[in-house]
Amino acid sequence: MKATGIVRRIDDLGRVVIPKEIRRTMRIREGDPLEIFTDNNGDVIFKKYSPIGELATFATQYAEVLNKGTTLPVIICDRDNCVAASGLPKKELLERRLSTQLEDLLEQRKFYIMNQGDTYRFFPLEGVDRTAAVAVPILAAGDIAGAVCFISPETGAIPTEADVKLAQVAAAFLGKQMEE
Repeated sequence: MKATGIVRRIDDLGRVVIPKEIRRTMRIREGDPLEIFTDNNGDVIFKKYSPIGELATFATQYAEVLNKGTTLPVIICDRDNCVAASGLPKKELLERRLSTQLEDLLEQRKFYIMNQGDTYRFFPLEGVDRTAAVAVPILAAGDIAGAVCFISPETGAIPTEADVKLAQVAAAFLGKQMEE
């Protein structure tokens, strides 16, 4: 753990305010769920809760099946990080933060499809020099939970209609899994 030097008091209703600087740095938004952990030393730890993170093993298996079916590399993200990947080295992708491009796309509840001759480069993850061919938001109970992204192959081939449909089906299926 890292000390911030910030001290807050608990109010009469048992609430504590997480400072704006910490919320901004940790990308905690209004309405985000937080898990609360305690340890034997008396520490209380708040951690952002990720419903997709709970399905990480399942999401990894799903990404592997999608990769085999499309031959496109696949990443599955929650609202902050990549939680599953297939078709590219996992060390490069897992736990990487979402790019502002992907965050903006999710906020707008839109999807991205690379088109023939497209000069726009859509990078789904920070610090990863691979562009997305398809990016589809995962919605669970009407809330944005993450995204399914197919990464552009190095050959530059554009995604087929079937690839786009597979990404949409995967996003819808993962959303339904989180609702149950």
